[in-house]
Amino acid sequence: MSDQWEMRAVGPRIHELAKSTLPAGLADPQGAYPFYCSSPDVKRIDRVLTDMPAVMMGTGGLASVHYASEPFAYSTDTWAFTSRDAQTDLRFLYRQFERLLPKIDFLGFGGSGLRHLSKDFIRQMVLPSPSPEVQSKIARVLDTLDAAIVQTEAIIAKLKAVKQGLLHDLLTRGIDANGELRPLQSEAPQLYKQSAMGWIPGEWKIGALRCWLADKPRNGYSPQEAGEWTGVQMLGLGCLTNEGFEPVQLKPAPRGDKRLATVMLADGDLLMSRSNTRDLVGLAGVYRDVGTSCTYPDLMMRLRTSPETSGEFMQFVLRSPRLRRQIQANAVGTSGSMVKISGRIVCDLLTAMPLKAEQERILSCLAAGNSTISAEAERSLVLRDLKSGLMDDLLTGRVRVAPLLAEAETERECA
Repeated sequence: MSDQWEMRAVGPRIHELAKSTLPAGLADPQGAYPFYCSSPDVKRIDRVLTDMPAVMMGTGGLASVHYASEPFAYSTDTWAFTSRDAQTDLRFLYRQFERLLPKIDFLGFGGSGLRHLSKDFIRQMVLPSPSPEVQSKIARVLDTLDAAIVQTEAIIAKLKAVKQGLLHDLLTRGIDANGELRPLQSEAPQLYKQSAMGWIPGEWKIGALRCWLADKPRNGYSPQEAGEWTGVQMLGLGCLTNEGFEPVQLKPAPRGDKRLATVMLADGDLLMSRSNTRDLVGLAGVYRDVGTSCTYPDLMMRLRTSPETSGEFMQFVLRSPRLRRQIQANAVGTSGSMVKISGRIVCDLLTAMPLKAEQERILSCLAAGNSTISAEAERSLVLRDLKSGLMDDLLTGRVRVAPLLAEAETERECA
């Protein structure tokens, strides 16, 4: 830490705002103003409590901290304060709390049941305090990084929305031999034919899903007894998401009977959830090797496709609105909110399928979009890692901020 930095307690440096009378339940998604509650997420409301720049900390549950400089409101479970003296840059103080959130969550909350923040813990914290000029410069650097992260995440959200629209078009209009998206049926009716699923391209086939399966769907493994772990991993239901397969919720599969060997997964196998809530039942994804032998639970089924299609393409067919509506309509429940769908019903799902060559063109188009999204997601991760490292360096004084600003200015001039 720089020798020129003082160590100062937080309490004498802050002025606490009046306690709010607005419960979190007043949040309105259509509200015109930010509404800060005891949550990392910012809600909306149609009321304003202040336009004074302030830091807000959640007082119940998990530690959270926000900074606001425009008109806003905060809830009864939120503690709001501003700076008391000219030596404290509020944005810098906010960044210090942001960096220390894990410590605040671990040491600053207590109580049985719902945990509550000890305000005295915050008041008594002793934090580094450089000159106001240095505080302002550090806050500017971190604000710039935050703006870049927000911009990147907005791009990702837009790309995902475009992808969903494109997926709908690709699975209803397809791509012709010239690599072009077919025009709408209303614009080129000669390219389409009427079917039990509505208008589909003239070259496409329609039939039950079993027409494109190599064998019957197979349910996953349900061990009779828990025993010694044999080194096999079992997928959790959370591995199937709206975006496909994700290698999460893996857990050891216990030693069981000989059925375990019959449900071992191979890279490229198509999986589908057979039991879940009605909104999530039937989620599909292509299994990718996780680096160890892996099986799947009885809550899933495995679908192996015929040579006329592929698991990669079939997952998108199963995610299409046409198939999702059929799956949800045919799922049945016996208890609570969980419903199930059988392999027989899955085989009977009505499906419109392009020829293999067109499937490959559609997959190539989707892969290009996924590549762009992945590149932006990687950029977001890099920015977050950079921000984390800079917070540690700048907020402790290990790295001086002036050289960083000079370097950034030089890069902008060269650009």
